[in-house]
Amino acid sequence: MEDKPDVKDFLQLETRIVEALKGIYDPEIPVNIYDLGLIYDILVDDDHAATVTMTLTAPNCPIADDILLNVKESVEAIDGVKSAHINLVFDPPWSKDMMSEEALLELGFL
Repeated sequence: MEDKPDVKDFLQLETRIVEALKGIYDPEIPVNIYDLGLIYDILVDDDHAATVTMTLTAPNCPIADDILLNVKESVEAIDGVKSAHINLVFDPPWSKDMMSEEALLELGFL
């Protein structure tokens, strides 16, 4: 009988993914993509494949490919993640209401 993966391990892995995402910045905005509210969901399956559902501040973002590649490479570099899939969505559309309090404060909205 095969052991089921430990829920605690998945939570720790998701926490490490969040920390990695907090190290990625849009070069035009001095706030990381996580606190900007660009990350909608993080899922890690039983095979340790991560899926990050995210958006961009604008659909025509000129550095979209760079950001998506950076997210994929950063998540795949985490010990315990076997692969990463980035699911780019524009629904719901991003708005500044999705930003963390820290981001709002950093950008002078609070």
